Amino acid sequence: MKHIITLFRKDLLLEMRQQYSFYGILLYVASTIFVLYLAMGQPEDEVWNGLFWMIQLFVCVNAVAKSFLQESRGRLLYFYSIAGARDFILSKLLFNALLMAVLSITSWILFSLLLGNPVQNGLRFMGVAMFGGLGLSLVFTFLSAIAARAQQNAAMMAILGFPLIIPQILLMMKLANTAFSQVIQQGLLQIVLLLAGMDILVIALAVILFPFLWKD
Repeated sequence: MKHIITLFRKDLLLEMRQQYSFYGILLYVASTIFVLYLAMGQPEDEVWNGLFWMIQLFVCVNAVAKSFLQESRGRLLYFYSIAGARDFILSKLLFNALLMAVLSITSWILFSLLLGNPVQNGLRFMGVAMFGGLGLSLVFTFLSAIAARAQQNAAMMAILGFPLIIPQILLMMKLANTAFSQVIQQGLLQIVLLLAGMDILVIALAVILFPFLWKD
């Protein structure tokens, strides 16, 4: 746990010192939502929900893809000598989960300001947005580690990521629809448990498989 916290603090401090990266992502989010506002104005509830999760998907790809790109071979060898593979991947998963939580809330605020706010249960939608951002960050962090070792980062993440993430996006959209009305839909608990199980499975796969990539 000590190594995980130390590596997490390292990523956090680097992000705070190299703020151009975070601000670049925020600029990407704001400009994309502004273009949607110019093109569509204030769309209907279902369109609003679909656009939100599509933006979340592409924001996650841009935000998480740099997780292992910024780590040079020499730095990885240094981390290999002071920490274990599981500590390293868990710290990356934790940091990217926090990053996506911040970006999810930021996206919702910008959507509300520019595209209207049809959400009737704000707390529920905020929880769903953060939960969905967590799931997306876990998947793409693990895929980023695989793609970095294959040295085909963008192409590998697209090939592996989108077929895996489409079912999760569809479930998140269905779960988020419950925040647009006061009526609780049936099957809500099953969707939450299914998404939580998928997140746990991704973490387990990362912990089991990443040491083999680390040694390579």
